[in-house]
Amino acid sequence: MNLTGKKILFISAHFFGYEKAIIERLKKWGAEVDFYNERPSDSLLSKGIIRVNSGWYQRRINRYYRKILVEISTKKYDFFLLIKGESIPFFFLDAFRDINPLAEKIFYSYDAGDEYPKFKKLYPFFDKNFTFEPRDAKRFDLHFRPLFFIDDYKNIREIKEQKYDITFIGTAHTDRYAIGEKVREIAERHHLKTFFYYYAPGRTAFLLKRLFDRNLQHFDIKKLSFTKLKHAEIAEIYSQSFSVLDINKPFQNGLTIRTFEALASGKKILTTNSDIKNYPFFSEENVMILNRKNLKISEDFFKTSFSEIDDEILSKMYLDSWIECLFFQHQDQYWGIKERNFE
Repeated sequence: MNLTGKKILFISAHFFGYEKAIIERLKKWGAEVDFYNERPSDSLLSKGIIRVNSGWYQRRINRYYRKILVEISTKKYDFFLLIKGESIPFFFLDAFRDINPLAEKIFYSYDAGDEYPKFKKLYPFFDKNFTFEPRDAKRFDLHFRPLFFIDDYKNIREIKEQKYDITFIGTAHTDRYAIGEKVREIAERHHLKTFFYYYAPGRTAFLLKRLFDRNLQHFDIKKLSFTKLKHAEIAEIYSQSFSVLDINKPFQNGLTIRTFEALASGKKILTTNSDIKNYPFFSEENVMILNRKNLKISEDFFKTSFSEIDDEILSKMYLDSWIECLFFQHQDQYWGIKERNFE
């Protein structure tokens, strides 16, 4: 695994600092990385317009990407890595291919194609297409690579005072609040201690979104936080927790990044994502699968300790393995995508 002297153009949406971790690891492997935010702006208004109808915002997006083309016009890249791809214009992809015909172009998605139909139009522009969503990998013949954990969650195994039996930290969307509150109620009946942290990037944006999303209309805004936790803060909370609650989007089968972080931290998982049983690290000792339509929690789950994950499997869950998969050798066989069946 050597990227010494390799020049990489990396374009990605900012996603909770993970793009910074990726850049850091690429540089440690010897690469020279030019990074650009996929969006012209990370303001709540900009994000909202791109999500609702990027056509309204397209003129600014086009200006932004033409500026990038000017800045990279004299550079020769070995790789182009795109993560997300929500707003990138097709003319930029054509122009990059003309400027750097020998560069290997890699696309990775941590969202489902059903949520972002544009992805299907992006695939032909890239030499290698990866997705975290197993259903998309099978439907569109993509490489399957789940997400990863980063160093913040690698070394928090030391035993601390356990404050919480169940911890949830996540962005407020879809039915997360409804499920989370039901889990909280069940936990209280079992005398289990809980910590819930529902996050939204802004009050005004959340209130506007709540007007159109019935899942959020019953959300008690007093239980919502507008402060983004740092990874070190999340890891500290995990270190004081017995298990972590994971609530995936109803239309996604791909595992959230929280799944990898929690397991790497030595914490058990309660998850609404039944596809987790198809992963090499799955064990009934560490994972309780919840039926989001009929939520039940077994008290026995909390009476046994975490079953350590094999070091080889853990290494495959780490960021370095994710990078190796994208840049050097796909891991489709390891992650078992061919054996999966979806309705």
